[in-house]
Amino acid sequence: MTLITTAQEFYAALDQNNTKAWWQDNRATYDEVLKPGAQSLLETMTAPLERISDGPVKTKLFRPHRDVRFSKDKRPYNTHLHMMWQMEGDARQMPLFFFGIGIDYVTAGAGLMGFEKPVLEDWRKFVDLDTDSIVGIIDGVKAKGYGIREPGLKRVPPAYDKDHPAAELLKHKGLTASGELPADTDDLPKALTKAFEDLWPINALLLQIAEA
Repeated sequence: MTLITTAQEFYAALDQNNTKAWWQDNRATYDEVLKPGAQSLLETMTAPLERISDGPVKTKLFRPHRDVRFSKDKRPYNTHLHMMWQMEGDARQMPLFFFGIGIDYVTAGAGLMGFEKPVLEDWRKFVDLDTDSIVGIIDGVKAKGYGIREPGLKRVPPAYDKDHPAAELLKHKGLTASGELPADTDDLPKALTKAFEDLWPINALLLQIAEA
């Protein structure tokens, strides 16, 4: 079975019995198949991503255990396999590429989940001063089938007019774009490379802002 198929079957079963006992009885699938498969994919995709972004990236595989300290949901394990590649450099924040397999999704994305304060301020300045260019970049990514995460604010920040032509973009506290990949893809690195090429304009934009 492919990494996607194995992961979706494993996490569907975990979702029905999210307990330490079940995990211990079935963790061989994670330890011997899913984790090595994810680590191999992280390594395989490093070269294509360094070509796309023209710079080094560092990898991360997210841990299987949930942080339940401040959550009402005390189920101990995540029911997804998530990983990311972070661009490396001197910018105040470096954008990410990410990939996730869940019970009912296979998703590739790019961007920054949350802007640090100075980057957030500059994001708003760029949106205000260069609206057409930024809207054009985002619309170009949307046209390739990717969606933009909903903004973090319900209202336009006070410094800007509520009728600003880029009002929705000013509401963002971070910017990510993502899209679904077919669960039955037979060449995952190829599909991911194409997706990350499509998504690159988002990270290029964010990198420009973070370097300002």
